[in-house]
Amino acid sequence: MPLRAHLIELRKRVILASIGLLVGAVAGWVVYPTVFAILQAPVVELNEARGQLIALNFSGVVSAFDMQLKVSLFVGVLASSPWWLYQLWAFITPGLTRRERLISVGFLSAAVPLFLTGAGLAWWLLPKAVGLLTGFTPADSTNLISAQEYLTFVMRMVLAFGAGFLVPVIMVALTMVGLVAGRTWLAGWRVAVLLAFVFGAVATPTGDAISMLVLAVPITALYFAAVAIGIGHDRRAAKRAAAEELAEAAADGPDPAVEDPAVEPGDAAVEPGDAAGHIPDADGPR
Repeated sequence: MPLRAHLIELRKRVILASIGLLVGAVAGWVVYPTVFAILQAPVVELNEARGQLIALNFSGVVSAFDMQLKVSLFVGVLASSPWWLYQLWAFITPGLTRRERLISVGFLSAAVPLFLTGAGLAWWLLPKAVGLLTGFTPADSTNLISAQEYLTFVMRMVLAFGAGFLVPVIMVALTMVGLVAGRTWLAGWRVAVLLAFVFGAVATPTGDAISMLVLAVPITALYFAAVAIGIGHDRRAAKRAAAEELAEAAADGPDPAVEDPAVEPGDAAVEPGDAAGHIPDADGPR
């Protein structure tokens, strides 16, 4: 496909993806009251349970509008993700082989559920995180949480958990393209386990051991699953390479220029005569 055709196709896919994002953002604007109620639920529950004023605060004329715009865009990106991911896929696939298409479909099929699992885990831990962090509010005090900061906190937590669950997918991708061998991942398993628990401690604002384990243990299990997939891929690749070498060797066949090993280059030719090789006298017997 010439460059001009590529550019035309790219423009088409960008326009279609943008339309999908716009439709998703409009839908996010419509359902904003419901989404905001869900986001605010942990704060409302704390306010009722503790009997002290803990509430989201909009500290500006355009703060509420800005909040609704950001939430609508965030919801729009998530809701329209199947559409714009398909547009990206439709632009890339013409240049891929059948095997590469199957591999990319496998990666997407694994990445989306893993990211959603991590995001769901973050949402499950969110009330505990908000409760712990607001628990430092002194008695008889008011905690007016900035709505913008609260939204940023929630988004970072959700994205951090989702990204953590995508690490095994990235590992398998690096192994399949030949950058990192499966045995290399296995050799560093101690460091990987340590980093998983450090990430679990940092990414969970609650600070308790249970929340850390809830994040660190699944990431560790996914790490070893990625290692097993990588080692299996390397073994299959080695077998394919060996089979290809044998096939090439068989296709070449024996070398026709090989000399007969029974005759050495320095041996003199034996002239016709008796069995011992004696040459009879030309004059005959005397």
